[in-house]
Amino acid sequence: MTIDVIEHGGDPQIGNLATPINASGFTKAFINALPAYRSGLSAHRRGLEIGMAHGYFLYGPFALLGPLRDTDLASTAGLLAAIGLVSILTIALSIYGSTGSGKPIATVTTPNPPEDLGSTQGWSEFASGFLIGGCGGAFFAYFLCQTPHLEPLQKIAGGVWSS
Repeated sequence: MTIDVIEHGGDPQIGNLATPINASGFTKAFINALPAYRSGLSAHRRGLEIGMAHGYFLYGPFALLGPLRDTDLASTAGLLAAIGLVSILTIALSIYGSTGSGKPIATVTTPNPPEDLGSTQGWSEFASGFLIGGCGGAFFAYFLCQTPHLEPLQKIAGGVWSS
């Protein structure tokens, strides 16, 4: 008796194989809940959400691990580097979208890909949302790291735990 673990998901020449990983209910629910595949979002909103996450998480490595990490300019350099990388990624998205990517391909994991990313106009909206969201996410991370410590709360906590 043989058990077929991997099956083809439609046309086997496309390479869309259904494995226990990509065809499981958990994986399908997780991937389809991401902004790139969530139903009911415009292309601009998709780009805004994805850009915010990228800008927010790109700030930290640049500020903490960059060449100016031991100076007073580390946070500013991290902000500028994150915005620079988001800008480069936006240019790449624009170039990809201008090639006319065609109709999105349905896979085993994403059976209903968003139709608005199948057009040049949709990719343009996605890229502009990505730029705005990425810069906003980087600024938000920068401002969070620049907030001063709350001294009254530290005094209260120190007074309670020190006795």
